[in-house]
Amino acid sequence: MNTPSSRHEARHTDGSPVRLGALVPLTRPGWVEAGRHLLAGLQLAVREVNDTGGIDGVPLELLVRDTAADPERAAAAVDELAGLGVAAVVGEYHSVVARTAAARADSLGVPFLCSSAVLDALTEEPTEWVARLAPAQSRCWRIFADFLLAAGRRRIAVATQPSVYWASGTRVLRDHLASRGGSVVELDATALTPEALCEALVDHGATALLLLVGSPEPAVPVVRAVRGDRRLTELLIGAPAGQPEFAEWAAALGGDGAGIPFLRYLPEHFGPLGERVGKELAQRLGEAPSFVAFEGWDTITVLAEALRSHGTDRSAVAESWPRVTVEGTRGPIRFSRAPGIGVWQWTWAPIQVVDRDPAEPDRFRVLHAG
Repeated sequence: MNTPSSRHEARHTDGSPVRLGALVPLTRPGWVEAGRHLLAGLQLAVREVNDTGGIDGVPLELLVRDTAADPERAAAAVDELAGLGVAAVVGEYHSVVARTAAARADSLGVPFLCSSAVLDALTEEPTEWVARLAPAQSRCWRIFADFLLAAGRRRIAVATQPSVYWASGTRVLRDHLASRGGSVVELDATALTPEALCEALVDHGATALLLLVGSPEPAVPVVRAVRGDRRLTELLIGAPAGQPEFAEWAAALGGDGAGIPFLRYLPEHFGPLGERVGKELAQRLGEAPSFVAFEGWDTITVLAEALRSHGTDRSAVAESWPRVTVEGTRGPIRFSRAPGIGVWQWTWAPIQVVDRDPAEPDRFRVLHAG
């Protein structure tokens, strides 16, 4: 395991900007809308840091790299950013991509503050170089499973695609539900047409279908098929990974995309800071900000405090994770070691299960909180 004290880093003493690398999915097959929201949060916070004096009078500079949901591209970006002298790397939305980026950052001795990825095993071994704002999948997906049980849904089908992230989520759901009288059956969305998937749902007597697949393909065709099947009118469709959070979901599905519960990481009520930042993000985005935009803002705010209070060399940043406490948009942020998690973890971001109101699809309803 690399430790921060094992690396020598140059300090910013010449007045040049403190550079931060940002990993963001901005092109397909990445989740582009999530990437746009994440970047908006990162950029807004950088602007605010610089408007208030930067890091001890030195401005922050954000070097943005598009991962396009490609782990190899992310690893190459970390290599490049490390060579450009960044003090740290931030961002990334896709868990599989973030895992590769975290491993590369750890091997190079570059601090990585992950904004949005939830995969528990973000690194194979414990590391001092990586911290994370998003909650671990084992926590938030168990809360989603509790919501299903409370709603009387115990025969759960999951439409899946091959992915470490989807497999991990399925395992969390199966383990949690099995001990509470529920069951999970997997349906391969790459092998079944939407119509064949509907037949399988009827055959299994499923009471809920969870979309553990990409969006818009194949999630949107699956939703249309299920909504159009009269045998499945009582079936609950869920999307724990959060596809319905974004406007493109509503645009693609209209009313069919409402009433589909998903996870998001926002508090029940924002304080003054969250309200202010939310308004700024809405102006920047031209639409209501998702939780991902707030994750971006919180990321830079945490890192700016680490840089101000502990220095701009990489070792100092990594050593600051357990010592930094920041008021974020969604509550006080501090990092600790959580059982089974190999990175410094905010324990925990607020977690909600929400859906789009069928009567008013642009309005979100909070169904459950954890």
